[in-house]
Amino acid sequence: MTKQLWKGNEAVAEAAIRAGCEAYFGYPITPQTELLEYMSWRMPQVGRVFLQAESEVGAINMVYGAACAGRRVMSSSSSPGVSLMMEGLSYIAASDVPAVLVNVMRGGPGLGNIHPAQSDYFQAVKFGGHGDYHPIVLAPASVQEAIELTALSFDLAEKYRHVVIEVLDGSIGQMMEPAEMPEMQPVRLERPAWALTGATERPKNVISSIRIDSEGLEAHNLHLQDKLAHIRGCEVRYKEYWLDDADLVLVAYGTAGRIALSAIRQARAEGLRVGLLRPVTLYPFPTERLARLAKQAQAFLVVEMSAGQMLEDVRLAVEGRAPVRFYGRMGGAVPMPDEIFEVVRGLCYALRPPKPSGNGHHPARRPQPEDPGPQGAD
Repeated sequence: MTKQLWKGNEAVAEAAIRAGCEAYFGYPITPQTELLEYMSWRMPQVGRVFLQAESEVGAINMVYGAACAGRRVMSSSSSPGVSLMMEGLSYIAASDVPAVLVNVMRGGPGLGNIHPAQSDYFQAVKFGGHGDYHPIVLAPASVQEAIELTALSFDLAEKYRHVVIEVLDGSIGQMMEPAEMPEMQPVRLERPAWALTGATERPKNVISSIRIDSEGLEAHNLHLQDKLAHIRGCEVRYKEYWLDDADLVLVAYGTAGRIALSAIRQARAEGLRVGLLRPVTLYPFPTERLARLAKQAQAFLVVEMSAGQMLEDVRLAVEGRAPVRFYGRMGGAVPMPDEIFEVVRGLCYALRPPKPSGNGHHPARRPQPEDPGPQGAD
């Protein structure tokens, strides 16, 4: 495989096709529209289904129908469009059928603007749909990672018969980077036993999200909770950098995580003991890893392109063992490495004031250590 220059939205679309996506239903909305446009010519080119629905509500219910038929199916949208899909996503989750949704997040609330943001964290992780359930939520920090997580999304959706949401912010959807595509996978011809394929030579299958009696609905909810417990036990993914000796641990995902890593490199060059935990799964969240870090670190700093949403999950994981600080930008504003570095430096000096040298000056900056690259669960 060779690297090619890919735009984030188009890379996700091609990755979905190569992962065997058989049908796509969607509706245009910036900054996601290139994904839909790419699907509009590429899906018919390979003999698969593309349909631009009349609305996001129509699109997600078409996804529901194709999922019930056992097809690999997906949709994509951006923040207010995803809000319109909430009812359909809840039906899909209640029906135990697999589906993939890509949300290229924009500034909000309301129609907001078309600039990148991360203010849909609650919508995806806590979930805007009604009922007791959570989707699996994946958060790439680069075009290459978006490609890899798109393929993983389909596999996880089918493995657990569940909703998987891949959340990108507008920066990742719009940026262009060199990336490698996986090989084209053949479309799966066989259908799962539970799928609605026409009961001509077998007993009929029934897929529904409604259960009238409370005992039956409670039993189904217990089944969903057992599934989520298994997901939490098996599917936590994260990347970590320079955590072995870190006094201050930054926690950030997606574009914010990528920018935070640049600030950490700058801090390490100044001799500051700073590390990064970048969640790749927002649900299930790396709670246990953060709890272990709370026994080592003196403080945490959460960086988000929001008013502070993942911040709540970090605080829950740390359980008061160390202070948790926050730095965020809103409304489509993207934090820069220098401004994160200034916050980091102030916190580090508060935790571990530098000792003056014999001449009354601070010690010289240490040389920048070798970049350890991502470590930890992936």
